[in-house]
Amino acid sequence: MNKVPYPKQIQTFASQIGILKQRGMAFADEAAAEAWLRRVSYYRMSGYWYPLLADRVNHVFKPGTTFEQAVSLYEFDCRLRRLVFTSIGRIEVAVRTQMAYVMSMAKGGTWFADASLFSDCSMHDIGLNNIKSEIMRSDEQFVRAFKRKYSDPFPPSWMTLEVTSFGTMSILYQYLKPGVPKRDVAAVFGVSDTVFASWLHTLVYVRNVCAHHARLWNRTLGVRPLMPRRPRGTFIEQPASGTLRVYFVLAIIRYWLNIIDRQNTLTQDLQQLFADFPSVHVGVLGFPRGWELEPLWQ
Repeated sequence: MNKVPYPKQIQTFASQIGILKQRGMAFADEAAAEAWLRRVSYYRMSGYWYPLLADRVNHVFKPGTTFEQAVSLYEFDCRLRRLVFTSIGRIEVAVRTQMAYVMSMAKGGTWFADASLFSDCSMHDIGLNNIKSEIMRSDEQFVRAFKRKYSDPFPPSWMTLEVTSFGTMSILYQYLKPGVPKRDVAAVFGVSDTVFASWLHTLVYVRNVCAHHARLWNRTLGVRPLMPRRPRGTFIEQPASGTLRVYFVLAIIRYWLNIIDRQNTLTQDLQQLFADFPSVHVGVLGFPRGWELEPLWQ
C-alpha cells in the first residue's frame, strides 16, 4: 500500500464543537464542553464517544447522543484507573518483598547480579543495566548511605528492589532459570511460576496503561495472561469474555489481594464505582452477569 501524507489540520476548540454537532452530538452547555476540551483533548475523548457512533465510517452519532455521555464514560475510566493503579501498587510492594526475601535466602543478597541464575544472558544484561541506571538515578537516603560506606557494586536485593521498576522486576523473574527458588516465589502468591510470570507481566502492562492515563475502559489487553490450572486459592472459572478483558485483570488483582490482605475492599469499591455510574455497561469490561456472586468476590 502506498502511503500518503496525513491530511488533517488542527481545529480550534470552537470548530471541534461544531464538527461534533454536525455529526449529531447534542450539548447541554457548549461553553462548558469547550472548557472541557481545553483540558482533555478532542483526540483523547474520541475513544469514549466512538462506541456512541451509529455510523463509524462517516462518524455519525446515534440519535440522542450527548457530549455529557462521553464525559461520564471518561470520568468512570479515571476512577477505574485510580482503583486499579492503587491495587496494583499494593501487589507490587508485596512482590518486591517476597522476591528479595525468597531469592536472597536461597541465592544470596545480590542474586540478581549472578548471570548463572538466568536462562537468557542478553535479557539478564538488560535487567542488570536497568538496575544500574535506577540505582544511579535514585536519591533515596539508604542508597546514598550504602554508596558512601560500602565497596560492593550493588546493594543487596532488599535494598535494590526498592528502587527497581516493576517492569525490571518482571524481567528478572521471567528469565530466572526454573528451580525451587523461582517456584517458591510464585507459591507465596498461590500460582505456578509460569502463571506468576504471566500475571506479573500483565500487571506491569496494565499499571503502565494507568500511569500514562490511557483508556482502560473497553480495552482489549495487549498481553494475554494465563488461566491458572490449579490455583491454591479460589479463582474464577474460564471467563466467557476471555482473558484479554479488564475483568480478568481485576480477578488477578482480587486473587492476589486476598493473599496479601484478606480484608481488602476491592469488591465493595467496584460495586460503588458501578453504582456511581449506572449508565456504564460493565459487560464491555468483560464482567459476566452475577459476577459479584462468584466465590472470588465474596
